Amino acid sequence: MLGTGNAFMPYGRYHSFAMIDGKHIIDCPPTAMASLRRAGVPLSEIETIFITHIHGDHVFGFPFFLLERRYISDREMQQPLVVVAAEGVKEHLWTLCQLAYPGSLEEIFATVEWRTETEGSLESGLTWKRFRVHHDESVDPYGFHFNAGQVGSFVHSGDSGPCETLYNEILSSDLAILEMGFPEWVDSDHHHKPSDIQSLAERAKNVSFIITHTFVDQPGVHSPATVTDVYPKHPENVHHAEDGLRIVFGKQGWKF
Repeated sequence: MLGTGNAFMPYGRYHSFAMIDGKHIIDCPPTAMASLRRAGVPLSEIETIFITHIHGDHVFGFPFFLLERRYISDREMQQPLVVVAAEGVKEHLWTLCQLAYPGSLEEIFATVEWRTETEGSLESGLTWKRFRVHHDESVDPYGFHFNAGQVGSFVHSGDSGPCETLYNEILSSDLAILEMGFPEWVDSDHHHKPSDIQSLAERAKNVSFIITHTFVDQPGVHSPATVTDVYPKHPENVHHAEDGLRIVFGKQGWKF
């Protein structure tokens, strides 16, 4: 978990941002390059970007990511890059690149392999299933189920409010990375609130939930807090992640 904050980037957190096996990332937020630098991961080693949706806190780092590879870590443009996303995302990201660095990213953008199929696999063996979730429809919101049907499968919710499509995927897995973007008093159903997490955790007692995209400051980092620095009290299968959390699957299941 390279970043765990929501769009407002609470104290102590970069934007929500996950990396799989050191070479696949989920989304590319504005703080993506800072997150990767902090983790000591060269950008040229990233092979795949999975895009959940096109809100700014999830994709506005993409031009910076390409710029760094083109002029710093992969000047010869020898390292393949795959973007897994819904139809239409390519056009949006191209517009973003043109706004950010016109004339500088055409060559490297042309080298990107775009994969829009709902289900697929990578050379590494990682498989994905992309499914629609409940969020602002204008941003094409999706979640991903990685290695679905296999031992060690896990779900990433993207930004989704309460949604049976998402919950059905979670119930067929052992681990779910779930966003909790709003406190209880915000009037919106586009994100999970603490009470939604509570209900889902009670419903899926055998699933471990990793909470990301949170509105909660990292405890003890700054006073006064942006909204709060106190985690909600949730069942034992709910884990409120902080930047840098490492999740490992082994013989005993998921450990973090």
